[in-house]
Amino acid sequence: MRVLLDAHVSGRRIGRALLRAGHNVLALDSDDALSRLPDGEVLALAARDGRIVVTSNTGDFARLAREWAEAGRSHAGVILVPDPRVGPGPVLARLEAAFAAHPAQTDWVDRVAFLGGSGPGGSGPCV
Repeated sequence: MRVLLDAHVSGRRIGRALLRAGHNVLALDSDDALSRLPDGEVLALAARDGRIVVTSNTGDFARLAREWAEAGRSHAGVILVPDPRVGPGPVLARLEAAFAAHPAQTDWVDRVAFLGGSGPGGSGPCV
């Protein structure tokens, strides 16, 4: 999958693991200019690049996705990771399960998925 990790999602922890699994990853936390983009510009960048946004900013991106739908604008997908205290293992497992359930990049167009639940966590934050 082509994914864009929002600035609050660790490119080091989550991004590297996704890369090793064969995904094409753009991690905003690895670029100072990109990490400061406003949320609307993040969604627009992801849409232009055909990337699914993975973010812990659930409120803002759920609102943006709704606004885009109401305006007839299309995006490449949004995955909401609600709990920044969950370790990278559970987040990666949930992402891979979501990708397995919807294996084509086009399956994600205009889809918003919420990776809820607290599940087992690691020792530190992943996002």
